[in-house]
Amino acid sequence: MAVCEVCFRHCDIAEGKTGACKARGCVDGKITALNYGRYTSFALDPIEKKPLSRFYPGSNILSIGSYGCNLFCPFCQNHEISRSDGTGFAETVTPEKLAELAERYKIKGNIGMAFTYNEPLICYEFIKDTAKLVKDKGMKNVLVTNGTAELSVLEEIIPYVDAMNVDIKSFSEKTYRDVLGGDLNMTRAFVERAVKDCHVELTMLIVPGMNDTEDEMREVSSWIAGLSEEIPFHISRFFPRYKMSDGMPTDVAKIYKLADIAREKLKYVYEGNC
Repeated sequence: MAVCEVCFRHCDIAEGKTGACKARGCVDGKITALNYGRYTSFALDPIEKKPLSRFYPGSNILSIGSYGCNLFCPFCQNHEISRSDGTGFAETVTPEKLAELAERYKIKGNIGMAFTYNEPLICYEFIKDTAKLVKDKGMKNVLVTNGTAELSVLEEIIPYVDAMNVDIKSFSEKTYRDVLGGDLNMTRAFVERAVKDCHVELTMLIVPGMNDTEDEMREVSSWIAGLSEEIPFHISRFFPRYKMSDGMPTDVAKIYKLADIAREKLKYVYEGNC
């Protein structure tokens, strides 16, 4: 048995088994990132797709995803990889090869490497090893994350991360706990630390009946403004996915209304998926 220290769960994992994320396991009595270097998704994306609107706009970034996640969002658009254990479809790549590819794609407007698609922090070791090499080549590193990680994990990688988008799923502790299987306080602490040394943009997917009230938007935008009114905030429209495939898309008028409320406190607010 060994205890994983990445997130609030501190999974106590038996030999040969995995934690809740399905990507960290116990091997020879030690916690090991089983998805280290194993990728399921690879693309050259516009930086705005991360989404990052105020970090090298108009550029591209080489993006890689693995498998596994430490949240259980019933609306996940990448559930095929986030809830997978990687069996049967995850390829392998080294940090050295990725850094070389990032440099090679400069001719296509690439500015660096993005760790995204699944939850990258569950293999922070791979982020650290790869990002160091990308930095050495004078390129940028981007992280797209749910922010569900201990600050000790963040401290390991933040010297090498230039920008991140953190997905704030809700501003309700109950929703985080009961719907997502997460911890709002951990995510808040993660963001509050990250903004001190990194370009941070935030995203909230507006799910009907879960986080779509004007009061909740006022709460989250006030919290963001308390960190800095210049933190970009992306307010995104939900479409039926995964376990919520029988739901209805968020009303477009609702997105614009909530964005207007956020603009009462914040300088940069963007509507998404509208």
